[in-house]
Amino acid sequence: MRPLISRRGFAAGLLAAPASWFLAAPALRAQPAWPTRPLRFIVSAQVGGVSDIFVRLLEPWLREQLGQGLFVDPRPGGGGLIAADAAIRAADDHSFTVNHIASHGIGPSLYRNRGGFEPLRDMPGVARLAAVPNVLLVRAATPAHSLAELVALIRANPAKATYSSAGAGTSSHLGGVLLGQRLGLELTHVPYRGTAPSMAAVLNGEVLFNLDNAPVSRPHVEAGTLRVLGVSTAARATTLPDVPTLQEQGVADFDVVSWYGVAAPAATSAAVVARLAAVLLAGVAQPEVMARFRQVGAEPWPLATAAYNAFMAAEVARWAPVVRASGATVD
Repeated sequence: MRPLISRRGFAAGLLAAPASWFLAAPALRAQPAWPTRPLRFIVSAQVGGVSDIFVRLLEPWLREQLGQGLFVDPRPGGGGLIAADAAIRAADDHSFTVNHIASHGIGPSLYRNRGGFEPLRDMPGVARLAAVPNVLLVRAATPAHSLAELVALIRANPAKATYSSAGAGTSSHLGGVLLGQRLGLELTHVPYRGTAPSMAAVLNGEVLFNLDNAPVSRPHVEAGTLRVLGVSTAARATTLPDVPTLQEQGVADFDVVSWYGVAAPAATSAAVVARLAAVLLAGVAQPEVMARFRQVGAEPWPLATAAYNAFMAAEVARWAPVVRASGATVD
């Protein structure tokens, strides 16, 4: 049997083939190297904030797996809008943000008049990392050891009913709004630029209480300078099993959990998103990384790209009526 194409015919065909075929072939086989320089994580927290903590915990794993270091670029304010805008402007496949409930759960209902920015469209998720309970905190010197005692203190001194937050539109802000609504209290919101300065306001006695992320407050609680009165989630936090929930203490229908992940500008290549997601999810699954997350008060809660984006869309729908009822706006 004769071959369908003779060797001579095959060779002639190669000689006659367009040069572009041969130039294209290597491109089909070889993928561009990534990353080619350190990764930049633009975070909406000050140094010491939750987003900053997560990046630093994952840095050794990312450096080992990707062969490049990373650096944190703090851009606090605007509920994550400022950080997201900086990453979108970079559009270089090396700039990302740590996104969260404020930027991608609550934020979409606040940003509608902010130049058309849509977080889920313009800064979609790469992977979800962790969940963090918010904790109700007072200064250790405050004469309140339970939610009931705090409420009694507020009713006796309405002018002192102040609470700090990490900024307008954050879970610490709207969590306080919800708490006031559920308890029938008029509370005064005092926004700060990030979780760390918000926590410092409680420590310094600038405000009466705070309802914010557990990881930032944990060192102060362990040192005895802050006191935890309750956790914001419906069930007790595995990292704080001895602390009762606010629901247990009589606050009906109160379940606020702060979640965190990584997001990338929409222009980021699909290959980069897939690679980074795989490395992040593998990192969160490492026993030593999981242990370090729990040490700071966070619970690993990994979710892959498509599922993470679907989860965030559901969060937007959940928080939209709360935002409308609160009258919250982004400064």
